[in-house]
Amino acid sequence: MGIMGFLRERMGKILAIFIGVALFAFIVSEVVRSGGSFFKDDRNELAEVNGEKVQLDEFNKKLDQNTNQFRQQSGQSISPQILNYVQETTWNQVISELLLNKEIEKLGLTVGDDEAAAMVTGNNPDQQITRVPQFADQQTGQFDKNKLNQYLSFISSAKADTAAKHQWGEFLKQVFEAKQKTKYMAIVTNGLYVNSLEANDDYQAKNKLVSFKYATLDYASIPDAKVTLTDADYSAYYDAHKAEFKNQQETRSFDYVAFNGSPSKEDSAAIKAEVNKLVDSIKVSTNDSLFVQINSETKTPLVFQKKGAFEPKLDTLMFNAAKGFVYGPYVSNGSYKIAKLSDVKTTFDSVRTRHILINPQIEGGIEKARAKADSLKKLIEGGRPFTDFVANFSTDKGSAVKGGEIPSFDVNGLMAGGQGQITAEYANAAFKASKGSLIVVTSQFGVHLIQVEDQKGSVKVIKVAVVDKPIVASSKTQTVAYSKAQGFLAALTKDNFDDEAKKEGVKKLTADDVAGTASGLPGLDNAREVVRWAFKADKGDLADKVFTVGDQYIIPRLTQIKPKGILPLDVVKKQIEPAVRNEVKAKQLNEKFAAALNGSSSIDQVAQKVGTKAVPVQNIVFANPIIPGQAGAEYKVVGSIFGSQPNKLSKPVNGQQGVFVYIVDGFTNPAPLTNNLRQKQQIAQTLIQRADGHVLDALKDNANVKDNRAKLL
Repeated sequence: MGIMGFLRERMGKILAIFIGVALFAFIVSEVVRSGGSFFKDDRNELAEVNGEKVQLDEFNKKLDQNTNQFRQQSGQSISPQILNYVQETTWNQVISELLLNKEIEKLGLTVGDDEAAAMVTGNNPDQQITRVPQFADQQTGQFDKNKLNQYLSFISSAKADTAAKHQWGEFLKQVFEAKQKTKYMAIVTNGLYVNSLEANDDYQAKNKLVSFKYATLDYASIPDAKVTLTDADYSAYYDAHKAEFKNQQETRSFDYVAFNGSPSKEDSAAIKAEVNKLVDSIKVSTNDSLFVQINSETKTPLVFQKKGAFEPKLDTLMFNAAKGFVYGPYVSNGSYKIAKLSDVKTTFDSVRTRHILINPQIEGGIEKARAKADSLKKLIEGGRPFTDFVANFSTDKGSAVKGGEIPSFDVNGLMAGGQGQITAEYANAAFKASKGSLIVVTSQFGVHLIQVEDQKGSVKVIKVAVVDKPIVASSKTQTVAYSKAQGFLAALTKDNFDDEAKKEGVKKLTADDVAGTASGLPGLDNAREVVRWAFKADKGDLADKVFTVGDQYIIPRLTQIKPKGILPLDVVKKQIEPAVRNEVKAKQLNEKFAAALNGSSSIDQVAQKVGTKAVPVQNIVFANPIIPGQAGAEYKVVGSIFGSQPNKLSKPVNGQQGVFVYIVDGFTNPAPLTNNLRQKQQIAQTLIQRADGHVLDALKDNANVKDNRAKLL
């Protein structure tokens, strides 16, 4: 009874503890399964490099900077493929900086106060400072130390705002960090040494000649069907080449089917009919710009354009038509379109300007930037030279060294000589203004104070109002395709994927070795969600939902996981099968050549016995192991030749394309290397040029990197 009473009194606590333990175990198991952390929020942890964390938000800041820089420099829109490239570039940049900074810290490399001062204000400032356009003489373009000193006085005064001081401080930080990295690489490159033996070997490899005759039996001479591969054959090849199967990053492969939800013929006909109804309306429209804004999918502003600005057929039609002419409906770039010649005029062929670009972020907003531009405009109109303000106020450092000059451009904004293109806002304002006038214009780059210097030539320009309606699938078409995909998914088990694909009449597609950061798949531009799923799934898993990728409905099945590191034999077995088959064929061909060599005294006899011809070759160098008549380099064969004695039949040598037997006719030695200094310098220069990349590769290979990009990006 005592025990029963004890239990009755404490049963509530016992149950609470039991439930608590069970609940904790459940939560922990879920955390372990999902790869997260119960005790800390790791949703923002993009990576961990040798214990140092890379936060997602910090990475995204750098990614945004690099993306904007790419957009400005290339003028391209950011497609999924380009974004993937910029992400990878940013990742390598971040990882490299972390690893290098760690090495610099270990070695205690610093930039002292005196050294820092010398880099900025000394007799020979750092190159990054001397290359700043703001510190260049406007006439010569050369560095002007007086301009640097003026800026340093300004930045240390009360006149300089916080943003400008911060910007200068960040710039100097980059300069000093670059100096530290230069010191580190100097330690590495100073340790590179080329001795006389290496110099002579390099000279001989590039200049010693060999002439020989060879006979070869191609691997292709034995049909694949007559070769049986054993597990021992695979294992032998794998063990001999294991280092070649190092996977630099985890990849995954999956099969998938795609149900097509693209527009049907009925969808296309319905959209064409819709556009047809607009033809009569646009003909009588008195405000074509408003008509486009109301009826067009693409709200392109109507601006005057010169010949060549439109797609070829439309360009030819419109420049030979009368005002009011309407063309269409026609199909272009996946849309039905109609086009109307809205206006025609003759204008200048080109305009030459100069400008001062003011950054709203530095000034505290667009209004303050425009206010500064207006103030400068009044000073210039009052008699102050335009060039007096360019160096100190323009953030366009490329034009600032030329007094703000911009190459002349046409009505489309295209600069002379293919030097680039300016924004539409800038071009439109410059063509509307009169020669010599000062205008203030806002564009994506900031606020421009523009002076129109010259307007030349005469050219016909036109305005064309284009109304487009994309040819897209109707909801009915999409519903039918999605329903088929859902039905396929519902019928799936882990064993019937292929059978169901055949039953539905859809082709099974394969995505091999997909990286965790991939944004697309073959034929599918933006399949990031599918890739994320693949990197959370286990081998053999089926998706638990239908993925929408463009107008396709995707159902994937994960087929293979290749982890980072040396891949096991079963993972690379299919990949190495051709090479293994060639090795087995090589054994048969070796036996054939061995029999032919028995009793033969010349390469011609050997060739005749095996049913081929001996081929003479002259003047081959070790550094370029190309044998005429053979596809690709034959490193092993040529290496063997240079290690042979003349006039002696070789044993069979397994090459890339087949098995070879050869005889060396003779070597032609180059003149002795009397002064190897130049040879040493050439080799050393090559080593130094490669040092940066090799150092970073070595640091990455030895680093412990936890990469969460597949889940977070």
